Amino acid sequence: MEKIVLELKERYTKIFHELKELNHYLFENPELGLKEFKARDKHCELLSKYGFFVEKEYCGVETAFLANYVGEKPGPRIAYLAEYDALPEIGHGCGHNILGVSSSAAGILLREYVNIYGGEVLVIGTPAEETDGAKVAMAKAGAFDNVDIAITVHPTSGDYHLRSTSSQAMEALEFTFKGKTSHAAGSPHLGINALDGVITLFNTINALRQQILTTDRVHGIITKGGEAANIIPDLAVANFYVRSRNKKELDILLEKVLNCAKAAALSSGTKLEIRNYETSFLDLITNKKLMKIYEESLKEIGIKEIKDSEESGSTDAGDVSHICPTIHPYMPLYKNVISHSKKFAQSTIEDGAYKGMEEAVLAMVLTGIKLLKDQRLIDSVKLEFEKK
Repeated sequence: MEKIVLELKERYTKIFHELKELNHYLFENPELGLKEFKARDKHCELLSKYGFFVEKEYCGVETAFLANYVGEKPGPRIAYLAEYDALPEIGHGCGHNILGVSSSAAGILLREYVNIYGGEVLVIGTPAEETDGAKVAMAKAGAFDNVDIAITVHPTSGDYHLRSTSSQAMEALEFTFKGKTSHAAGSPHLGINALDGVITLFNTINALRQQILTTDRVHGIITKGGEAANIIPDLAVANFYVRSRNKKELDILLEKVLNCAKAAALSSGTKLEIRNYETSFLDLITNKKLMKIYEESLKEIGIKEIKDSEESGSTDAGDVSHICPTIHPYMPLYKNVISHSKKFAQSTIEDGAYKGMEEAVLAMVLTGIKLLKDQRLIDSVKLEFEKK
């Protein structure tokens, strides 16, 4: 592998200026989820240049894409997942600019080895991870059904590469309480206070916390609570994220939260409507054998210490992991910054980020080469996936 590592580093150096140019362009032109037309087109332009067949609006998602390159011999289909959506006001405060560039870079470099060993390399553009989670709709449309391996590497604060672990299953719920307006001082008895329903919902959920798992999370905000203090509000709305370790535990928690909402409506005399205001995510099931191959690849390029990441948050990559073997490790920015901040965004175009990106790209490609060369590795990864 030492020879291949040196070879990969040379090839990476040759394309680095294009990767840096793309990353800076994305940083300077942040786009919100499902509006990433510039990002989609720039990724597709680069991948087309290197011989990939490109399909835009993949699986009916306007800003998604599929770029694939097929070798002359049969073999596994290895997919690198690219994200490129930004955050409101903050820009690329989650680093999806450099995440997407890393995936495209890995695809371009693995292409050379697909020519040698056979198989297929795919770069799949997956929009809106921060909100609607396009991977969920794409998974339902069959985007990952024939994928043997899926890899995506997310940027993170600090100085260490982090292992892929798990994420929480998540349901995004909007609770709308409807009542009846009246003068709050002159005729309060004629009104039905919708805000009472929302406040009771928060109170009952807070009381519920003692009886839920320590790994469960329920957190929300009031998005509508009335127009004036002297008018009893006839409409109040709260948005919540409900999370748990897996779908089974989430279903149990959801029933309790929904009962809190129904009780709040009953006690306040309001009418209740419940809907999903964003896409719900399944939990991430990390394929440990695949993660081990990736970790060994990091060590072969000189990374001595890889740490565990904390189990937190939710990602639409979870839905992919229920369809094919998937890993979601983290690459360091070599800087301590808070995620979802302007400082985090700025750090994605600094030297530390490019160091972490190179290491992640080389490890992703080395992992792909090992899988292309050895069917037994593919078989062991798939066996673990089937058992889980």
